[in-house]
This record gives sequence, structure tokens and C-alpha cells, in this order.
Amino acid sequence: MTSKTNGHRPQRLAVIIVSYNVCDLLRACLQSVYASAQQDADWLAVDVIVVDNASHDDSAQMVAAEFPRVHLLPSTTNLGFTRANNLALELLGFGTARQPSSPDFVLLLNPDTEVVEDALGKMARFLRDNPYVGACGPRLYYETVAACPSLHSAYTLQHAGFRYPNLAQIVLDLYPLAEVLGLRRLGLWLQDSRLHGRYPRRQWLGAAPFPVGFVLGAALMVRGETIRRIGLLDTGYFMYCEEMDWCLRMQEAGLSVFAVPAAQIIHHEARSSTQVRWPSFEHLWTSRFRFFRVHAYQYPWLFHALLRPLVRLGLAWNASRARRRFGRGELAGDETAEQLKAYKKIGRL
Repeated sequence: MTSKTNGHRPQRLAVIIVSYNVCDLLRACLQSVYASAQQDADWLAVDVIVVDNASHDDSAQMVAAEFPRVHLLPSTTNLGFTRANNLALELLGFGTARQPSSPDFVLLLNPDTEVVEDALGKMARFLRDNPYVGACGPRLYYETVAACPSLHSAYTLQHAGFRYPNLAQIVLDLYPLAEVLGLRRLGLWLQDSRLHGRYPRRQWLGAAPFPVGFVLGAALMVRGETIRRIGLLDTGYFMYCEEMDWCLRMQEAGLSVFAVPAAQIIHHEARSSTQVRWPSFEHLWTSRFRFFRVHAYQYPWLFHALLRPLVRLGLAWNASRARRRFGRGELAGDETAEQLKAYKKIGRL
């Protein structure tokens, strides 16, 4: 096999999938990865690593039995997203003094995704042809698009790249005023707007790549040279915000991050994290506070002065709403207690 790009060998792409209790989705994900890999097999050699985070639904057994080509790393404990990805990256030769055989590209891919057609090749080709770009991501769709691939609506497109968070985004996350007031149109517009860190929908639905602040870790392709240059993911993040941190470190090293909307992936969103909804919410805010602390120089003093008062006020408001919903019989007692416990923990951070 020869490469169209260098005449010696195909480019190498390693796909890393960290899985937790989503056996059926993981199977569909792996099938889609191998189908996509076949479409660019003349120049792109694809290897797959699955790190199973102590699943108890036979995910690891399924991978071993049905996908013998996959390099399976079964963990006896839940390492979290970041440590599990780093385990695979170290296996690939990154993070060590000698890295003679590390791949040209690495894709971090959620197990609740399905790669559409030649999305792998489109992202790898973009990185190959644009050496100033450190990482890129695809256009993501919620699973409803599977029934109608031509459907482009507010309910199918998932924003997959964002601006870095600011106070406006925090307010929109914690104070859903439009929802409370019943202003659905306003709520949809705000959620989709620049105020909430979004890029215009027309860019996502187009074909031209465009620069973004950071790409979601659900499907993030990174140049191997980028990892050798900036290092592995920061294990201070158990889950969430690790991709923000990684992308910001890339940009500080002079590399750009792009969205490649011509590459498309279906996302059955958050099937792992919703199994532990409120602990995941705690992890989210723990990681956000860490990101703001580690990258404090990126934000003005007013941001840091207002951050925690705004968050604590928002948590108090949402706690009050949860109690009222419990009083009306809209929330079960155990769910209400778990929610209030999470708000209390975050308020102490």
C-alpha cells in the first residue's frame, strides 16, 4: 500500500474510544468507524483503541468477541474520560521521550456516536493539508437525523465547536429565564446565539471549514505532532473541559482549531453521563472552575469577581425551583434530594 501524500506509507489515524456501559451504542460506533475507514483505505490506515471504564454491561466482552482488530484496554476502575484517553495516548507512544511510531492523527471519539460515510478521511485530509491547524472537529447531529439525513432544524444539529465560556454563557446556563417565562422562541434564539458561545448555524450547515475556539471532545481529531508539542490531556479534569484546556494550549502554541462541517457524525448524546446525571453536573462545574483558575490570565478581573456570586445565586434559584416542582409532584423525592445535594457541593467550590 502506498500513500498519495508521501509516496512511502499511508498516513496513520488512531481512533480512541472511552466507553462506559453503552454496549449496543459502542457496537454501532465501531461498525461505523470501520465502514468509514474503508472509504479512504488507499491513503489512511486506521487503528482503534477502546478503553472500557469498568463497564458492567459486557461491553468489553462484546468488543473482544466481535471486533478482534480493536486494541481493548479494560480497566477495573472508572478512570474518567481524561485519564482513560491518556492511557491510550501513552500506548500510542505519546508522552514519552521516544515517540518513533506514534500516529499522524488521533481522534477522540465518544462511544455514543456513529461516523457518517467518509468523515474520518475528510477530517484527516484537512489536517494533512493545513499544517497550521492543530485539531479539528466534525458537524455533529443529534440522533433524530438518522431517520432523515436531509433534515436541518433546531432539533437535529448539535453545535460541536464553541467560543470559550464567559459570564453571558454562565448566566444562560444557570438562569433559563426565557423557559420560566414561557418565551420558547427567545429561549431557542439565546441558546443558539453568540452570547451562548455558538457559531452561526449557516456555517455548520455549509461545507467550508471555519475556525472555532474549541471542539467538543465527543469527536476531536488532533494532529500527532500537536500532541508531541503540547503534551497529553490534563488529568486534573476527570471529565468535561479537558478539550477546552487542550485546544487553548494548542492556540497558545500558535496552532488553530477548526470545524470541518463536511465531515458528519451522529451523536446519541451523553448516554454515559446521564446514567449519573447529578454527579456529572458536579464534575462539569468542578472542571469549569478549574479551567477558569488554570487559565485565569485569559479573563479580566471583573470576570473572576463576579463568577462565584453569579454561580451561587443561580444555584440557589434553581434549588428553589426544584423544591417548588417537588411540592407540585413534578419531581420525585430522591431526585430532588440528589439535585439539591449537587447544588450544595458546587456552591462550596
